Amino acid sequence: MWQPASERLQHFQTMLKTKLNVLTLRKEPLPTVIFHEPEAIELCSTTPHAKSRTHAGYKVTYLGKVTISGTQFLSGCTESAVVGLVEHRALAQQQGTCPASGSLLEIRPFQVRLHHMDDRGEASVTMDTYQVARIAYCTADHSVKPNIFAWIYREINDDLSFQMDCHAVECESKLEAKKLAHSMMEAFRKTFHSMRSDGRIHKSGSTDDFAEDSSTPEDSTPDDG
Repeated sequence: MWQPASERLQHFQTMLKTKLNVLTLRKEPLPTVIFHEPEAIELCSTTPHAKSRTHAGYKVTYLGKVTISGTQFLSGCTESAVVGLVEHRALAQQQGTCPASGSLLEIRPFQVRLHHMDDRGEASVTMDTYQVARIAYCTADHSVKPNIFAWIYREINDDLSFQMDCHAVECESKLEAKKLAHSMMEAFRKTFHSMRSDGRIHKSGSTDDFAEDSSTPEDSTPDDG
């Protein structure tokens, strides 16, 4: 029996709606309908493909952070803060309150990412980010433990005031800590060069405008080997 095109399209849409309702009741992913002609319909599944994302970085144990005073940082300025963080973690391990999951420290230009991994160490549960331009100092030279890498970060508060926080991570080896220090220095150099090229730092006054960020990571280089 012949039907006008409009009636056939209406009939098809009613039939398709019924099928979609069935799919909804079954809690299956709804398809995306791409209309061409009533006789030619293409159904494309909208089910997302789960991909396991891996992060490039160094396996570390995050020891925490502590607020320190001052704005000028010299060799050894992170020692007391690191000692306190190491002692606090040792106490937490004795009391059984220390988290067993590790972290992954990813250093790149403009941003440092600290991925807190799950118990299997396969996926990132949460992530802390640190702007490279706010890192005032970094070092891998600590007498309490040679495999600890620390950096001092200028944290901006909600009221626009700032504080200097010393963050520390325990690496798998002393060499890994040294590598982190050099990676941080390289990330800083690329960030500084890019900001100067973009005009965010004036070449005539780059030392004064960016002294807090430009001098300290490189000052730690001789100690980090």
